[in-house]
Amino acid sequence: MHSDFFFNFARMKKKTKKIIISVAALMAVVAAAGHYVFRSHINGGEKTRYIIIDDDDDVDSVVSKVGKDARGLQMSAFEWLARRDAYAEHIRTGRYAIDKSIGALSLYQKLKRGEQDPLNLTVPSVRTLDKMAARLSNKLQMDSTTLYRALTDSALCAKMGCDTANIIGLFIPETYQVYWDVTPEDLIARMKKEHDRFWNDQRKQKAKKLNLTPAEVTVLASIVAEETNHTPEKATVAGLYLNRIRKNMLLQADPTVKFALRDFAAKRVLNRMLTVDSPYNTYKYEGLPPGPIRNPAAEDIDAVLEDQRHDFLYMCAKETFDGTHNFARTMAEHEQNARKYTQALNERGIKK
Repeated sequence: MHSDFFFNFARMKKKTKKIIISVAALMAVVAAAGHYVFRSHINGGEKTRYIIIDDDDDVDSVVSKVGKDARGLQMSAFEWLARRDAYAEHIRTGRYAIDKSIGALSLYQKLKRGEQDPLNLTVPSVRTLDKMAARLSNKLQMDSTTLYRALTDSALCAKMGCDTANIIGLFIPETYQVYWDVTPEDLIARMKKEHDRFWNDQRKQKAKKLNLTPAEVTVLASIVAEETNHTPEKATVAGLYLNRIRKNMLLQADPTVKFALRDFAAKRVLNRMLTVDSPYNTYKYEGLPPGPIRNPAAEDIDAVLEDQRHDFLYMCAKETFDGTHNFARTMAEHEQNARKYTQALNERGIKK
């Protein structure tokens, strides 16, 4: 009888061991399946793709956006998480990368936590704040009207240490990493930070030697940028205007008249245009205009800070229309250059 008991016990022990092994194997399979479904990559493509979540997105629309080019089982896992974990209460706007290695669980956690990916925002060189607002908002969540209002808000400008006339100078043309849903205020603050970083002690000292503030250097650099696209000439043009400033002469810069009239397409600045009553008309008012006539690039600012020393006081576009200029020391030389350019304009039938 004892032998039967031990025999049956051994059989039960062997059977239990088989069950345990089977359960363990099943659990391993389930774990492997779970790992595959929840943690293997959800992106069905070869490249990283991006989704943008807006203010008006809900669970359905987010699932739809993620679902484009997503793998079937992994997409089902993502949707299961989104619909059973109160995601509707945690939807956060932003631009999110779905790279080729991220799994459903990691992606879901990323979206829920709002761990968005920055984008490269290239600040353009433009003449007016409305153009700046339009170009930047095209890449961001904010609309152009909202950004324009912020740029023309005198209180916000004052907070940034500038005014509505020169705030455009904070936007140094370059590529910056920002978040898609950045607010207008935060974007302007970021540009202020980048502007202050650009104006290091070395540049400030160079400006001081010119008896100009960084803001004034930026204004002059904007005139240089409008006068020539020919980089080797920029320091020469900067030196010319600095000579006129030192002699208390009117700058008489044609681009400032075009800015005052908002006539940027004009190829000729006619005498009747020089009478416009605007602080930007440097034929009428001494000194620099109240603000930049475009946001100049770093090379334009550095051209002013490292101006070429010479005794030129006048410049006129060359009659060859190659974008370069003839420079003169005297009015007589300048008038001779101007006659050649005017003749070339007339021969080409350019009247305005």
